[in-house]
Amino acid sequence: MKFMDENFMLYSDTAKKLFFDFAKDMPIMDYHCHLVPQQVADNQAFKNITEIWLYGDHYKWRAMRSCGISEDKITGSASDRERFDQFAKAMPYLIGNPLYHWTHLELQRYFGITKTLCPENADYIWDAANEQIADKDFCVHNIFKKFNVKLVGTTDNPVDDLEPHKQFAKSDCETVMTPSFRPDTFLNISAPDFVDWIKKLEKAAGMEIDNYDDLLEALSKRIDYFHKNGCRISDIGIAYPPSLVADELSPEKIFAKRMKGKELTVSEDDMFKAHTIVFLGKEFAKRGWAMQLHMNVIRNNNTIMYNNIGVDTGFDSINDAPIAHNLSRILDAMCVAGLLPKTILYSLNPKDNYVLGTMLGNFQSDDAKSKIQLGSGWWFNDQRDGMEEQLKCLANLGVLSYFVGMLTDSRSFLSYPRHEYFRRIMCNIIGGWVEKGEYPDDMKYLEEIVKGISYNNAKEYFNII
Repeated sequence: MKFMDENFMLYSDTAKKLFFDFAKDMPIMDYHCHLVPQQVADNQAFKNITEIWLYGDHYKWRAMRSCGISEDKITGSASDRERFDQFAKAMPYLIGNPLYHWTHLELQRYFGITKTLCPENADYIWDAANEQIADKDFCVHNIFKKFNVKLVGTTDNPVDDLEPHKQFAKSDCETVMTPSFRPDTFLNISAPDFVDWIKKLEKAAGMEIDNYDDLLEALSKRIDYFHKNGCRISDIGIAYPPSLVADELSPEKIFAKRMKGKELTVSEDDMFKAHTIVFLGKEFAKRGWAMQLHMNVIRNNNTIMYNNIGVDTGFDSINDAPIAHNLSRILDAMCVAGLLPKTILYSLNPKDNYVLGTMLGNFQSDDAKSKIQLGSGWWFNDQRDGMEEQLKCLANLGVLSYFVGMLTDSRSFLSYPRHEYFRRIMCNIIGGWVEKGEYPDDMKYLEEIVKGISYNNAKEYFNII
């Protein structure tokens, strides 16, 4: 069998037909990513493959560390060529790791390189890729065009001025870039820099924040500002769903206590978060936004590395907190108020798939198909096993046909083949069901389902383009 040929991950004739006839050429809605908006606005070109491939990609950094490569050659002072060579050295040993597939899909789809990455091929791949990168046409906007990316949803703090989005909106690029409202810094009330963020919010909202009601007003003003600048999606990241109840305390008193410099109890921290999330969800619903809830991650586990190189550098992992009861109460509080927004639920812990898969059905309504969604395999789960488990869970417990599909969740402009990776896996699962006689060979409905999951469902759900 040829390595990663055109039938890669497609193990039946029906799977191949579904992929090549229906999924392969669908556009991309990358509704959640971590691309830097200014790089998009500037239509950035790149110096070499290391800059576009290894800068900021903590997936690769984690793998390189596990191969015993020194930090100097990962995030330190080593040259770009040295970093590339170390990644090439690690690659042959990443059998079974999704990085092996992603890396070679990227080499094939961006550069037409079919050689495998290894020390023996490092010189050839470095030269061949960099020759193409040196071409002035190898830039961000042309990458979007090449992969037919219709939407890019960035991740933005409520105090961001969104100037890169305004700049990009004036360009002739056909891709739409929208901000996503990420209020985590104003939920993390116990963080050492919380009061500093409140001061930044005062400046951004043009008002003083003396109490909890002021905080909510300031956040609402920033939501309006984001809405005016094209935002229709929010994103909230939490370690676990917090409790709405805490011994007769109120968020007003908790906020006042924290602003006086006092430490909060766990229950106080939880209650503040929960009430603020409910408020934000209602505000999102009023404006027709979709809300993403990302749960069950434990961040910055390695204190030494956090102090040395900071956040988002590959030292986060899966949390195992219970989520069912508190999540139910948060969603219900919005629902009772008649202001539950379209919501996508993600957990980094795959044990939660069936919890979330059954939670969906509690809150569906007729104002959107599958209004409450089970999010795609997130972060450590965006590999074959994680994607298959998520797809099958949704099929078992909800309506897979209306799933909004894949996103890159990436900081790299070379990540768009992850959509192809997902589509191949999805077509292989559905094709397998057909081949086993578990679903009819009815191409009318199969085409609608596959195209929907690939692109059309997200386009309808977010209603941005």
